[in-house]
Amino acid sequence: MFKSIVVPVDIADLKLARLAIDSAVKLADTAGATLTLVHVVPIMPLMMLDTVPVSFEGEVAEKAKGSLADLARTVLLPGGQVQSVVRIGGIYHEVLAIAEEQKADLVVVGSHQPSVATYLLGCNASAIVRHSGCSVLVIREEKPHAEETTDDVSPHFASVDDAMRAAWEADKLH
Repeated sequence: MFKSIVVPVDIADLKLARLAIDSAVKLADTAGATLTLVHVVPIMPLMMLDTVPVSFEGEVAEKAKGSLADLARTVLLPGGQVQSVVRIGGIYHEVLAIAEEQKADLVVVGSHQPSVATYLLGCNASAIVRHSGCSVLVIREEKPHAEETTDDVSPHFASVDDAMRAAWEADKLH
């Protein structure tokens, strides 16, 4: 079914990366596909170029190569089926470029639970989904489950004003 799977990895968020990698490994193992782990070092914003050395992005990329290679060694697939790539550039642009170069059948991307911030600003996972030339599987992190207790049941209010008044009285707004 799949011959080449690309997995974007943020080495600063290994918990989310591991969710995507584990899912991709299951698919790759079943199909005998190759797995390419990708980390992209973002381009330094122009306003910061005066404050960091010229070699900064290259140094970060070299450190990322070591970290990504270490992560690739933990993947439970035969050695020839796993590779790692580090690039410098726009995250989703580089991920899509690598997917095209690898002739990927699938991109498996980890994503945080959607929020207002990602809805308004967008995120790399949604850009990959929108612009990919191949199938994309989005692996979501688990939602935190609230402890279920009878003491902490949220009351229902007749109006927003009633809810705000109750919150103010309970000292939740100040």
